[in-house]
Amino acid sequence: MTISDILMQACSAVYEKTKNIIGTVEGSKKFDRGAGGDVSTKIDLVAEQAVIETIRNSDLNPTIIGEECGKIPGERGLIIMDAIDGTTNANRGIPFYCCSLAYSTGSDLSSVVDAAIIDLARGDIYHASRNKGAYINSNKLKVTKNNTSGDHTDSVNDDILIGMNLSGAPRDIINRLGANALELCYLARGFTDAFIDFRGKIRTTDMAAAYLVVKESGGNLYSMNGSELDSKLETNRGLSFLAVRNSEIFHRLAHDLHIFD
Repeated sequence: MTISDILMQACSAVYEKTKNIIGTVEGSKKFDRGAGGDVSTKIDLVAEQAVIETIRNSDLNPTIIGEECGKIPGERGLIIMDAIDGTTNANRGIPFYCCSLAYSTGSDLSSVVDAAIIDLARGDIYHASRNKGAYINSNKLKVTKNNTSGDHTDSVNDDILIGMNLSGAPRDIINRLGANALELCYLARGFTDAFIDFRGKIRTTDMAAAYLVVKESGGNLYSMNGSELDSKLETNRGLSFLAVRNSEIFHRLAHDLHIFD
């Protein structure tokens, strides 16, 4: 069994363990704050335990980093876990939340070599391995946008659809989706053209798996100084970034939004 297989198996375990408590009073029961600083709910803890048990029952013995559990020491590699991304959506029964898992050989985003993300509302699994492409279930992902006729179009003169994380913004601004990893998977599918988070708050544990899915689908991610995105894999490290389908969209957004002024 490959590392990618193990990550997908862990994603499936989360789906099975949480499907009957998502959107319920039981599932939304609150506990103490986790290592990432957010209040943990029962579905967070159940999902995280499902991942840990799957990993520990495999041949891997990695160090595990999670938003609830913090750091669990191991011997080989690093698992970066966001067992429930979109907890608020899940607890309200809004069908946009996922489990996000990445495997890294080092301590930086750029050392992530395997990833799996399961859309827990639909059951689709996004997965990627370095230099082997990105997939949704068994279908290969490409960031190229599809038009309604089924032909491909990728003109920078088209309207650009952008996902943006606004959680923590003023109350008159609504965060419409609220699951960063899944929004980045939509970019990898060509559903959106870019994803922006300017807040300096998103943790690498939130997007380590999606980082690889986007890159393996042909997209790219940039830091706010215009360099390719990289960061230490830590639960308490916040960052801002811009993810795009191609360099033309990157340059257009950088110009139109005055990102690097």
